[in-house]
Amino acid sequence: MALDPHERSSGPPGADGTGPGPGAPDVPPFAGDEVLSCGRLLSGVWEQTRDAASAVEPHTLSCPYCREAAEGLAAVNEATRALRAEGAPGLHALADRVMNIVRAEVRLGRLLPLADPDRKLRIAESVAAKVLRRAADTVPGARAAACRLVRVGEGTEVRVTMTLAAALDRPLRDRVRQVRRSVLRSAGTDLGLAVTAVDIAVVDVLEPMPLLRPGLPAAGGAT
Repeated sequence: MALDPHERSSGPPGADGTGPGPGAPDVPPFAGDEVLSCGRLLSGVWEQTRDAASAVEPHTLSCPYCREAAEGLAAVNEATRALRAEGAPGLHALADRVMNIVRAEVRLGRLLPLADPDRKLRIAESVAAKVLRRAADTVPGARAAACRLVRVGEGTEVRVTMTLAAALDRPLRDRVRQVRRSVLRSAGTDLGLAVTAVDIAVVDVLEPMPLLRPGLPAAGGAT
């Protein structure tokens, strides 16, 4: 992801100049661009905040996702400018270390706040999602497919969205309720996340485990 791109998208910008036009899908204009949770393109937000000659629109000023992205990019951009100004022999090695850290953070995904009083603790979304999927899988007849966590507002509250495969050997509503309880318990006890809601969509059906008839050994067991 370029911090100070010299090439811009060749496609027509939207009415506000920050993304696709009305009715167009939120498709990044170049490889490595990102669509923020509010629907704005990261490149468009960065272009607005770095261009002192243009007025920043109200959405960018009030949106927590846009502000967080702009502040993070501004900090990395300042570090990059400082590295360029140094011109020391170890400049390339230092730049490589910085880029390795950036790539590692990109692989982890966005950071979410934990429910601590100081609001200083963070957890990567990918790590939290893995833990919550495992919690869902502890419910018999349920398998988590995908899990996403989204920050709610500017506090520490988080909303969980999960897709699920479930067996139909018992009422689906009861199984989903059990999965939701397991996810909420793991989010609070294991991770310390303040989860406000767990939205679950059942997208596939699991075959129920076959019942053993009396006198037959379990699979792989001795007679």
